[in-house]
Amino acid sequence: MHKASAWTMAVLKPLGFWGLGGLSFVDAGLFPIPPTMDLVVIGYVTTYPSRLVLYCLVAALGSALGCLIPFYIGRAGGELFLLKRINRERFEQIRDQFEKQEFLAIAIPAMIPPPFPLKVFEFAAGVFEMKPLLFAAAIFTGKFIRFLIFAILTVVYGPAILHQFTHQLHAHFSLVLGGLGLVVVGLVWWVVRRTMDRRGMRVEPENET
Repeated sequence: MHKASAWTMAVLKPLGFWGLGGLSFVDAGLFPIPPTMDLVVIGYVTTYPSRLVLYCLVAALGSALGCLIPFYIGRAGGELFLLKRINRERFEQIRDQFEKQEFLAIAIPAMIPPPFPLKVFEFAAGVFEMKPLLFAAAIFTGKFIRFLIFAILTVVYGPAILHQFTHQLHAHFSLVLGGLGLVVVGLVWWVVRRTMDRRGMRVEPENET
């Protein structure tokens, strides 16, 4: 796999932003590009800072298309795979929870750099039959935000900032996951509260009549 990644880098990287799109597709759908796709994007941005947004858009688009591979693998046979490990009732509970906030359930993990296991969420999205267009949009949104943040930090503070960030992420990974979990819970609570408020506003005029 490492040899395949090195060969892919050698072939696609000289092709400019088209090569970047191809690398991000391979990284998301086939095998990881070493060291990480974030550093590949940073390499492009460091060379041509004026193309920062273009590189982030192309990389996010390539990732969104590549992620459809594990997504459709999950859709094809993932349900049987999970039902061998959990009972039907538990499966239905997990699916119901996922469907309540499926966009955020994919977009937020897509914002987190490796070693976060994003493939698990992509596989689950296929198993729970998330709409492909919505899934791709969630991946694109999360990856674009992630690449854009790293790119801006690189332009402002230099390429070394990403190495420091990834080092701290690995060192305090459990704390990062805990913090992100709180953010997700907060977002879900806010969306549910807003939805309930809107329903309440719609019901009140009917009660008055």
